[in-house]
Amino acid sequence: MSNVDIEVALRRVGREVDALMEGAIPKSVGREGRLLDAMRYAALGGGKRLRPFLVVSSAELFGVARHRALRVAAAVEIVHCYSLIHDDLPCMDDDDLRRGRPTTHVQFDEATAVLAGDALLTLAFEVISHADTHELGEVRAELVHRLALASGGLGMAGGQMIDLLGERQRLEPAEIIRMEAMKTGALIAFSCEAGAILGRAASGARTALHGYAHDLGLAYQIIDDWLDIAGDPAVVGKRLHKDAHAGKATLIGVLGIDRAREHAEMLAGQAIRHLQPFGEEAALLRAVADFVVKRTA
Repeated sequence: MSNVDIEVALRRVGREVDALMEGAIPKSVGREGRLLDAMRYAALGGGKRLRPFLVVSSAELFGVARHRALRVAAAVEIVHCYSLIHDDLPCMDDDDLRRGRPTTHVQFDEATAVLAGDALLTLAFEVISHADTHELGEVRAELVHRLALASGGLGMAGGQMIDLLGERQRLEPAEIIRMEAMKTGALIAFSCEAGAILGRAASGARTALHGYAHDLGLAYQIIDDWLDIAGDPAVVGKRLHKDAHAGKATLIGVLGIDRAREHAEMLAGQAIRHLQPFGEEAALLRAVADFVVKRTA
C-alpha cells in the first residue's frame, strides 16, 4: 500500500472522528461559551488523526463494529488534543504555533487554555464510558482504566515531566527512550490495544499489538524530533529548532541526525514484524509504520 493510499485512509477516519467530536463538544452557550469555543478550536483544528486511525484499524482485526471503534478513537484524539494545549503553554514548551494556527493560549488566553485542556480530558472519559461504546460494562471499564494509565503519571504526563527535567539534567539514552515511550508511546500503545479490548481478543493478539505499538511510538517520536531539525516549517505547521533551543534530551542528540533516522526505520521494520500473526488483515497497520518514518509533517 502506498503513502497516497494510507493518507486517503487517514483522512477518511479523520472525517468520521471529527464528526463525532463535533457532536460531543457542546456549542458555545452562556457565560461558559468562551471555554467551549477554546475546546472546539483545539480539538477540531486539523491534525493527522493517527491515533484514531490506529484504534479503528486494530479494531477491524477483530470484527468490531465501526461505530464502537470510532467512539474510542474520538476519546483518544480528545486526550491527545488536551495534551497539545498543555504542552504548548509558556510553562511547558512555550509554543505559539500548532497545526499552522496560533496555539490555544495565544488565540484565547492561558487560563482559558488550561481549562480547555482540563475539560477535554474529562470529556474523553465521558465519551469512552458511554454505553454506546460497548454493551458490556466490563469492557468499558477496562478501556477507561487503560486510557487513564496511558494518560497519567506513569504514561503521557509522566513522560512530559521527564522531558522538562531533561532541559536541566543530563538524561542517559535509556532514560530518553523511557521518556519517549511514556510521553508519546503510551497513548499510541493504548490506541492499538483498544481494538483488541473492544474485540475481547486473546492475550497473544494483544501482546503482538503492544509490541507493534511500542516500536511504532518510538519511531514516531524520533521522526518528530528529526522534523524539528530538518523539516519544512510551512509543511510541519509549527516553529522548528525549539528542542535544541530548549536544551531538550532527544535520541537525535545521542545518535546524530542520520543514525537516528536509520534507527527509526529499523524500529518501523521491527513494528511490522510484530504483525505477522495477523497476516494480510494487518495491511493498514503495516502501511502506517512505513508512513510514520516517511512523513514530512
